[in-house]
Amino acid sequence: MKKKAIALKYEKTYKAPEIVAQGSGFIAEKILELAKKSNVPVVEDENLADELSKLPLNKPIPVELYEAVAEIIAFVYNLEKKHTKG
Repeated sequence: MKKKAIALKYEKTYKAPEIVAQGSGFIAEKILELAKKSNVPVVEDENLADELSKLPLNKPIPVELYEAVAEIIAFVYNLEKKHTKG
């Protein structure tokens, strides 16, 4: 199976997180490369990536995926918090 990458964005003003980029194979590699260059944390979850890859860009994710995505956002938030504390 080809590797998939999904880029999520969440702002406090959003109804829910949104997918801002997605791709598989070569495109997935480019998304991951850009994330690393931009110091954007990368979290691997193949099952969630499969589900998110079926969704349209720039639309709120469905309610049934809130919990899984919230766990990732919380994980990334905690990483950033630890990183800024030094």
